[in-house]
This record gives sequence, structure tokens and C-alpha cells, in this order.
Amino acid sequence: MTYESIQFKIENGIALLTLSRPDRLNSFTQAMHLEVRDALDKLQADKSVRVLVLTGAGRGFCAGQDLSDRAVDPGAPSVDLGASVEKFYAPLVLTLKNLPMPVICAVNGVAAGAGANLALACDIVLAAKSASFIEAFSKLGLIPDTGGTWHLPRLIGHARAMGLAMLGEKLSAEKAEEWGLIWRCVPDEALMDEAMVMAEHFAAAPTKGLAFTKKAFQASYANSLEDQLQLEAGMMRELGYSHDYREGVAAFMAKRTPHFKGE
Repeated sequence: MTYESIQFKIENGIALLTLSRPDRLNSFTQAMHLEVRDALDKLQADKSVRVLVLTGAGRGFCAGQDLSDRAVDPGAPSVDLGASVEKFYAPLVLTLKNLPMPVICAVNGVAAGAGANLALACDIVLAAKSASFIEAFSKLGLIPDTGGTWHLPRLIGHARAMGLAMLGEKLSAEKAEEWGLIWRCVPDEALMDEAMVMAEHFAAAPTKGLAFTKKAFQASYANSLEDQLQLEAGMMRELGYSHDYREGVAAFMAKRTPHFKGE
């Protein structure tokens, strides 16, 4: 597939996916969804990839859905928004959550609507100081989709999640860090440098352990303590047989840098 709405490259174990419709603040169209899906399929087929970095081109990260791509005139037939969620946004969120590697989101500007919740679906979110998050759905009579109703209350609590969702007010990157919505707010000029340093760290890390950490955290929301302890035991059993665990212990004992294979 030839990409027109995104940029995508894989180098040294790092996949970099850039939403690239800067004139439309990288808002999603059906064509962009299909390109992102194709890139993620390529990423999963390439066993060399050990971390994904997601960001946006230009002055914004993602303004959510491009409304002109599914414009609705007052007198025209209604559009099935549920079908759009089921076909595009839900699979995208689930793919990111289920990737067997860390996913870093570098929010370089406004993240609005589905764009905000796409960022929150990633494992670690860095945001430029000038960036902001807006749950704009209420202004259109909608709910926060793209996993927003799941992630927001878990990240920042019920009261703050309700305020963001129902008022649709802009939340600065600094406040987002203060609230625990994101991992870190950084100076604008340092955003991609920090993201890539983190990506290089993960590209050399024990990837399977990180993937299991993702799975364990996600399972914890539905599990009892007993079930979670059992899950931890099973994961520790499997990881204990891995090359990376043996290498990590050997490197620690020898006081040398470990050489993880991600297996």
C-alpha cells in the first residue's frame, strides 16, 4: 500500500508511525484508518520490531474524526456512527493494547476527540508542553469513544473523567501530567528526542517481559486478587524459562550490560 495519510518506517527495532494530514490536524478519514491498519499489520509481521512510537506531523497530534469525511446535512440520511467505531476505532485501540511490545505516544500538539483517546490507548504518553487534550464529543452530542469511557476514569478517577467528558474543556499537557493522565510533559523541542531515547531503551529491553506486563495490568481491572496472583505465577513461570531472564541474571552477576533478544 502507498501511504498518503501517514508516514511509517522501521529501523533498528523501532517502528515510527506518524499521522500525516497536517493541514487537517491529522484527523482521521477512512483512508487514513486503512493505512494505519496496514502499517500495524506490517509491524506485527516484522519480528525485528520491539517498540512502536506514534506521533503526528505539523502542529497537532490528531483532531479525531475528520467530520468532512462523513458529513451529515440536517436533511440527509443519518450516518451509523456505531459502525464506524466497530469497523475502525475499536480495532485500532485493541491492536495497540494487544501489541506484544511497548507503544509510546508522542503528543506534539492538540489531541482532540478520538485523537485524545487514541493517545491514552498507548502504554506511555509523552506530551509537548504546548500540547493539550480535549474530549470534544459532548459538543456534538456524543460520548467519548475510542476507549475514552474506559481509560479516562481509570487514569484520573470518576470526577475528573466526568468533568472532561461532559464539559469538553481543554486540558493542558502540564495539567495532564499533574493529574496522572500522561507519563510526562516535556519542552516542545525535546519531545521527539525524549521519545526516541525511550524507544531505543525499549528496543534493547526484554520485550516479552514488557508485553506480559501490559497483559497483566490490563487483566487486573477484571480479576480478583486471587485470580491476579495466579496470573502472575503463570507469567513468571513462563518468563523464568526465557533467554532474557537468564541473560539478565547473568549480566547482573557479571556486572555487565545485558544483551536481550526480546524473546
